[in-house]
Amino acid sequence: MKAAPGDLPHDDKWAYEVKWDGMRILAHTDGTDVVLRSSNGIDATARFPELASLNEAVGNRSAVLDGEVVAFDENGLPSFGLLQQRMHVANAAEVARRVASVPVTFVVFDLLYFDGTDAMKVPFANRRELLTQLVDSGPTWRVTDIHDDGAALLEAVVERELEGVVAKRLDSHYQPGKRSSLWRKIKMRKHQELVVGGWGPGKGNRSGRIGGLLVGYYEGDVFRYAGRVGSGLNEVEIKRLIKLFAPLVANGSPFDEPVPAADAKGATWLRPEVVVEVAIAEWSGVGRMRHPSYLGQRIDTDPRSVVRE
Repeated sequence: MKAAPGDLPHDDKWAYEVKWDGMRILAHTDGTDVVLRSSNGIDATARFPELASLNEAVGNRSAVLDGEVVAFDENGLPSFGLLQQRMHVANAAEVARRVASVPVTFVVFDLLYFDGTDAMKVPFANRRELLTQLVDSGPTWRVTDIHDDGAALLEAVVERELEGVVAKRLDSHYQPGKRSSLWRKIKMRKHQELVVGGWGPGKGNRSGRIGGLLVGYYEGDVFRYAGRVGSGLNEVEIKRLIKLFAPLVANGSPFDEPVPAADAKGATWLRPEVVVEVAIAEWSGVGRMRHPSYLGQRIDTDPRSVVRE
């Protein structure tokens, strides 16, 4: 279940949580093994071996926990940039090295199944109560705090420069695969998920290589063009993206509207299968990003679910 963009509610029918800047994960435990899957079904178990002991969190019983894997910086703030060093690494030896240098925490915020019982039809308030009774904090996981004063939480989030707040209706059921207004996200920082539809060549030492990503979002079945983002791309990431994009090369633009000639010149078009996160200053009147900066690739998002927020 995903939150829809919205305003802060002003009644007592909601609970409020910090919006964590991490990777959405569903953790499946069965008393013996732990399987971690992103919200679009990718098996991420090998990427986060420090969560292999999650069975202990649920008394070695079967459960499905919903949450966010987060990497914290030296100031204790979530860092999506740091998490990039863990999200895209699956080689066991390299993962082992990075566990020590970039530790992660699984911040749990929902309980979907427990001991064979489907909790998704249970109201959120009751699911939260079950979750806090079931899961104690551990070495690499904790249950996120819940608040009843949304305005006060929002003020604290702004002060600490966190990503935002999620408001959840106390009587809401869990709707898997849905983006629902019963969960609202109020973002402080303008981050936007976008789908890569191609890349344009750079100049100078980037000549012939990726200079900027051509990205877009969906309005229903229409794939809209949002603009080009080159700021924030470093040499290491460019090399990684070149390999990632190689099997996705397409014969023509995947966008359902014309791409400006300056951006389309020399472009390598791609099947729209890769999702990235971008920081933007604002949107123009014609739906183009202003002052975009690349933050990293998301592997936990279905491309077809990406809409303009």
